[in-house]
Amino acid sequence: MIIINIGELTGIVPEGTLRKQGAEMSETGTIRNAWLRIAPDGTILDFGPMDDLPGAGLEMGSSDVSGCSGMGMGGPTLALTNRRPAHPQPGIPTDKQVINAEGGMVLPAFCDSHTHIVYAGSRQGEFIDKINGLSYEQIAARGGGILNSSDLLHNTNEEELFRQSMERVQEMIAKGSATIEIKSGYGLNPEDELKMLRVIRRIKDTVPATIKSTFLGAHAVGRGYTKEQYVQEVIDMLPRAAELADFVDVFCDEGFFTPQDTSRILQAAARHGLRPKIHANELAESGGVQIGVKYNALSVDHLERAGDPEIEALKGSETMPTMLPGSSFFLGLPYGRATDFIAAGLGIALASDYNPGSSPMGDMRFVMALACIRMKLTPVQALNAVTLNSAYAMGVSHLTGSITPGKRADLIITLPGWTLERLPYTYQTPFIKCVLLKGVEFQTSPPQA
Repeated sequence: MIIINIGELTGIVPEGTLRKQGAEMSETGTIRNAWLRIAPDGTILDFGPMDDLPGAGLEMGSSDVSGCSGMGMGGPTLALTNRRPAHPQPGIPTDKQVINAEGGMVLPAFCDSHTHIVYAGSRQGEFIDKINGLSYEQIAARGGGILNSSDLLHNTNEEELFRQSMERVQEMIAKGSATIEIKSGYGLNPEDELKMLRVIRRIKDTVPATIKSTFLGAHAVGRGYTKEQYVQEVIDMLPRAAELADFVDVFCDEGFFTPQDTSRILQAAARHGLRPKIHANELAESGGVQIGVKYNALSVDHLERAGDPEIEALKGSETMPTMLPGSSFFLGLPYGRATDFIAAGLGIALASDYNPGSSPMGDMRFVMALACIRMKLTPVQALNAVTLNSAYAMGVSHLTGSITPGKRADLIITLPGWTLERLPYTYQTPFIKCVLLKGVEFQTSPPQA
């Protein structure tokens, strides 16, 4: 495949770069009026300016070259199509698929490294509680929050849970996410936690997006347990969870699990080969960041209450600080100190935290907008945070997350006239022409006959 007449090809990163930190967060490669070739295996082959394209003759607006079919306005359905040019083009072999970007931007597809999208039903009743002034902690103390989702999930069979979750996955892909981490954590007992992990595995086997699975048995204390009993129950779940999950997570925060609880779980998880990703510092300065760094967590996530001690703890580590501005927006929490982290030489990732109680959306373009508007990141910094660095926070930045030869061609092609600066600026204007997953177009509606 070859994509031609790209108005702006952005998100170009040199081979071997796995994450951006400090001043690197403000850098990304860009080529204007570009082309990009995709190898038969769905990886990026090469790219460059249109003036350097062999066999120039594929001019802007050529009627002989296919464009994307467009994303449409209907609900997402999982459908993939290959498109070929209607007639041979000079310099392009006739067995090649050609897409005319018609001046649209091409950028890496989003990577969303923190979601809870396997859940049942809705918690919209709690939305009214929030409007009436109840805090996240107050709702949880009344039996709402995570325990509410746990009850709903327990009463939902596995097939229906898969169906509901697939709708969210397809919605996220349609909005530009090609790599998604999904957590368990609404089961809170062995049977239901494993049910969630099986659903995530089935999603992984069904969709062409890259899916990573995290065992979050320690999301809250399950009903009928003391905390001590439940920590041991989570440890006892680990052998079976490790057969299905890529990572382990603990909600290390005020009112949930302490650093000591977290340490016990992570020590046991290490024996089963599960690397940590930690919920930390959402509600208080919990020590979650420090315990995550101690156990070489791939990421520490939330960080609404993280300050100078957490910045110091992260320096020199392999752990990616990950901020979730959708939760700050929905719950009225402080936004993470992203610019301070970057000024201290750290990188950050951004993720949606898509879940039914505190961030009910999976739109990474809106996450970019919140990062720019409320956290004062530049568009380039926000792009690096929702692509390469978020891929790093899932352990896949060697495979995706940037425009780099050899990486998966997970790409967004925009409508004509878009630029990187405009994405977070006019953040509700439709901008996607099509999404490519490993070089193949994802469609939200069946192609027209």
